[in-house]
Amino acid sequence: MPGSVLCLGAAVLDTIFRVEAIPTVPTKVLPSDCVQVGQGMASAAAAAVARLGGRARIWARVGDDAAGRHYLADMQAAGVDVSQVRRVAGRRTAISTILVDKAGQCLVVPYYDPALDPDPSWLPLGEVAGFGAALADTRWPDGAAALLRAARAAGRPAVLDADIAPVEVLARLVPLATHALFSQAALALLTGCDGIEAGLRAAAGRATGLVGTTAGGRGFYWLDGGALRHVPAPRVAAVDTLAAGDVFHGAFALLLTEGRTIAASARFACAAASLKCTRFGGRLGAPRRAEVEAMLARAGQEP
Repeated sequence: MPGSVLCLGAAVLDTIFRVEAIPTVPTKVLPSDCVQVGQGMASAAAAAVARLGGRARIWARVGDDAAGRHYLADMQAAGVDVSQVRRVAGRRTAISTILVDKAGQCLVVPYYDPALDPDPSWLPLGEVAGFGAALADTRWPDGAAALLRAARAAGRPAVLDADIAPVEVLARLVPLATHALFSQAALALLTGCDGIEAGLRAAAGRATGLVGTTAGGRGFYWLDGGALRHVPAPRVAAVDTLAAGDVFHGAFALLLTEGRTIAASARFACAAASLKCTRFGGRLGAPRRAEVEAMLARAGQEP
């Protein structure tokens, strides 16, 4: 079980363009680079786990289309077990177009087929106990709720990637997680608080486990026994921030399976996410474990 993470959520075929600047007016932009890659939040986290040397499986839904075939081939090539990804007849796989500017910032335009069957009853929840941790994002709420409940019942960490979603979805899923890890935008959306500490304290009133938030280049903040704790992120020259949060979540969940503390898991995950930001291509830039450990060692931190 240590080193194994079961992920559930978004399965998307992304087309990523590298551009000088993200336009603010209608125009035509010629990119300097382009990749197509299967990802999505939970999928990118799973690929990061595999790149870091862990065992990863993804539970997700795709359509019976070319985009779905591309997604499955990409994820399988990344070392992720896709044997239980459901292909829904007559439906479309999620797709997105993404612009990444020279500062590494992104404009993401996703499309999710609203008719993709949300029913989670096909999920083999009895297999959850065979993994060291479970990780769900917010893009398939019914599936996420089922996985988080099953993980807690099996005594496994139930990690929620609490990114931007309808408030009712966040309010439903946060209490089910043992570790609710927010983006800053989602934390503000759920709580109505602008500051990190105020937001986390408000979120803690809705949660039954740990609450924390990623904060980009500032690292990770969480509440520990009522005290605000912080792990800074290593300083890097960002090339592409796309999927950095997903890499963080995958790395964090992987370290939890090894019995690491929250601080150690956060340090490792911050380093992994920072390394990803130095490479174009979304989750294709996820680092290997030796790279993360070398970065931590250079900073005088325990890997």
